[in-house]
Amino acid sequence: MSGLGRLFGRGKKEKGPTPEEAIQKLKETEKILIKKQEFLEQKIQQELQMAKKHGIKNKRAALQALRRKKRLEQQLAQTDGTLSTLEFQREAIENATTNAEVLRTMELAAQGMKKAYQDMDIDKVDELMADITEQQEVAQQISDAISRPVGFGDVVDEDELLEELEELEQEELARDLLTVGDKEEEPPTELPSVPSAHLPAGPAPEADEDEEALKQLAEWVS
Repeated sequence: MSGLGRLFGRGKKEKGPTPEEAIQKLKETEKILIKKQEFLEQKIQQELQMAKKHGIKNKRAALQALRRKKRLEQQLAQTDGTLSTLEFQREAIENATTNAEVLRTMELAAQGMKKAYQDMDIDKVDELMADITEQQEVAQQISDAISRPVGFGDVVDEDELLEELEELEQEELARDLLTVGDKEEEPPTELPSVPSAHLPAGPAPEADEDEEALKQLAEWVS
């Protein structure tokens, strides 16, 4: 560019379209090319039918139709290639737009996280957690004190109660041993021997029965 062009500002870079504008323009151009594809395909079929119609009857007209058909096919191939290129560009811009939006979202998230932690540091967090732990211990001690049974001022030593119980058990055991010893020293009780005399078989007067019973008892004792 000449010096005059730079002097009058012709070298100033124009502002380019936004990604959304570029995508919209590409879509519009794609629609135009698709319509051109349809038109060329119809013309190709028409020229082919024209060549078949003339055939051998009008060879010159048939050849001209085939030449036009060939040129149309070349234009169709170029249109197909151009359409593919535009589709590739549009997809690339759409992907770039999506990536840019993702990056902006990630940047906003990072800024939000930074703002959320701007008034915090690890030392303050450690102090806070230590304070929470201490308060939990105090709360547990208070809960234990409240739940402890109250004996109206009487403090009972658990060890003394256990010692007293052990003494009672020892006394009971000694008493049982003495009782067993006394039972072993007592002589066994002798049962009276069975009398060898036979009792009268027939019924006897009541006085005679009493006298006989006294007599047998006297024999057992002697």
